[in-house]
Amino acid sequence: MTNSKTYHSLCRWTFNAGKGGFVPGNIRPQWAGDRLDVVEIINLIATKIRPRIPNHIELGFEVHYDTEINDKTAPAVADALVQAKMYLAMITPGLHSHFGYGGVASLDPAEREAGARISKGTVDLAYGPLKKAWHPDPSKAPTLVLWNGSYGYDLATPAIKQMYQNLKESVADLCSYEDSKGGQLYFGIEPKPNEGHPAMLLPTVASAILFWKRLKEEFGTKLEKRGLNKEFGHSEMIGLDSVYDTVEEIDNNAVTHMHLNSQGYNDGITLGGPGKYDIDHGLKINGINIAIASLVAEAKYDRWYGHDMQARSYDNEAQGLDRVIRSILSWDACQKAAAELNLRELTKALAVRETGRVEDMMRHAVVSAHKHFDILYKG
Repeated sequence: MTNSKTYHSLCRWTFNAGKGGFVPGNIRPQWAGDRLDVVEIINLIATKIRPRIPNHIELGFEVHYDTEINDKTAPAVADALVQAKMYLAMITPGLHSHFGYGGVASLDPAEREAGARISKGTVDLAYGPLKKAWHPDPSKAPTLVLWNGSYGYDLATPAIKQMYQNLKESVADLCSYEDSKGGQLYFGIEPKPNEGHPAMLLPTVASAILFWKRLKEEFGTKLEKRGLNKEFGHSEMIGLDSVYDTVEEIDNNAVTHMHLNSQGYNDGITLGGPGKYDIDHGLKINGINIAIASLVAEAKYDRWYGHDMQARSYDNEAQGLDRVIRSILSWDACQKAAAELNLRELTKALAVRETGRVEDMMRHAVVSAHKHFDILYKG
């Protein structure tokens, strides 16, 4: 599998002038919103990133509706993607940009209704002007990601139960609406424990899997092509095991999209980790990520690997582009190292409790991945 076609998607939100707040908001002035629109970002990826990645990697693009793309700009974006030989890999309703009181789970019926309009508008845009930018292989169709960033609350009351019920009804209705359009999109719930509320509905992989099962039981929602956007960093930031989360996702046939990133702490170099905010480093090479690469390869996952990441607060534009390239090549290196693992010998060693030998096997895999990265990075 090391030279077979793989699919990596890049995010509109990576290309920002700076996050602001506690760090500079204008460190990359050429990426400011009034200077760099979505079409220009697509051209930037095609000219500055694609030449530095292997030929077996196809590129896709990820956007929020209606903040990063809307009905007016979508035709030009679709044309740019087609011209650049890139594909729409993911689109998500940017409900968190509009709603701070629960979104489609809100106890305010007006907010809930407005959230539903944007959610269905996202479906309409994907099937409308953006359809020409879908990958020709139906198995690589875009994922409609439902990030739980607006499904939040900050008061401990019994009304949380009604919010949860509202969310079930809203998502079931959205699924039904998408079915009426053709049922070609994939759906992926993206769990997260916090941001931008102290507490969230659907905070973990397990809660999202259970949520889908309840939709099927209560509303008859079809679960084909519906599952999770696997987000490494969100497992890390709550202190959960992203490897076991992967096992649960695979066991429930629920991986529809993946967001590769690292929150830090587990590569021995980058700081961050449990209890920290969402840092969104690019994907790092470590034993955990090699184990995940092995699991998804064994499960024959063959869809998009999204790089949900941010340039660092001290990066200029060239360094920001380099971060994206490093993330892509790091995952490719992890995949190559995972393919070299002798799983049969690893399992035999564990069966006779030769755990030191297993540690050596994983350590050698990490070393191998770093060597692969060096070769790829140097071109």
